[in-house]
Amino acid sequence: MDRVTAMEVFSETVKRGSISAAAEHLGLSRAMASRYIALMEEWTGSRLLHRTTRRLSLTVAGEQALLLCQDIRTLTDGLAAMGPGSVSVPKGKLKITSNSIFAEFCLTELLVDFLIAYPEIQVDLQIMDRTVDLAEEGIDLAIRTSSILAPNLYARNLGYCSSVLCASHAYLDKHGTPGSLSDLKHHNCLTYTYFGQSAWRFHKESDIVNLPVTGSISTNEAAILFKATKLGAGVAMLPLYAVEQELAAGRLVALLPEYELDRLSVSAVYLSHKKMPQAQRVLIDYLVEHLRLP
Repeated sequence: MDRVTAMEVFSETVKRGSISAAAEHLGLSRAMASRYIALMEEWTGSRLLHRTTRRLSLTVAGEQALLLCQDIRTLTDGLAAMGPGSVSVPKGKLKITSNSIFAEFCLTELLVDFLIAYPEIQVDLQIMDRTVDLAEEGIDLAIRTSSILAPNLYARNLGYCSSVLCASHAYLDKHGTPGSLSDLKHHNCLTYTYFGQSAWRFHKESDIVNLPVTGSISTNEAAILFKATKLGAGVAMLPLYAVEQELAAGRLVALLPEYELDRLSVSAVYLSHKKMPQAQRVLIDYLVEHLRLP
């Protein structure tokens, strides 16, 4: 039996949660898919899956096997894409992820220009406002805004994200403009689930203040936070790249400008730098060269 197909069946089984679902997706009978799973376990000499009537889960050996299968799949996809002259022409499909607000304001236009420059490359952009497991979800490249990255990941810095505390004129006309940090305790502070949900961090010279905040809206979708702020729902901490035009046009007002907010690193994050597909390498290089953050 084909070991490459066995790896594909195993990976799809994990992804879809059952052998039956994997078999249906791959156009195989359930019996044939089960034989491929048995081949994988025979090949590795280990039990890879815990099976019950309700659910399927990976053993420790299965987790290791899945990572290796994904690495091998990347290599086989690269070989399949090769043809005459392919070494010099980047090609292939990349699965990348970004949060919604960064994708809207910074990434989409760059990707369009990149794909014009490299027409043999395809991009599957997954919008996720959460930290994803790159291996588990088959992500080639994640664009992350964070000061801390997992030690098992590799990253290239793309720049730094500055934030601005702001609100709409409608909100400020109704509730007043905060003149100090302590005034924020009396305002409706809109927060982002994954950053600063319960406290905002301010810098002034050598002083650092962690200010507890509360409000009527907390969301895991930064773009929703941006829209709610524009609609006058409250005060929010938003990335400068998203609000700079709103501030310049006077639709939003920057608050307490004497205080600075944390600058976060924007990084292209990936699992391994060894034998990186050429398409992935040129995309990272393109982002490093062309991304401009205010």
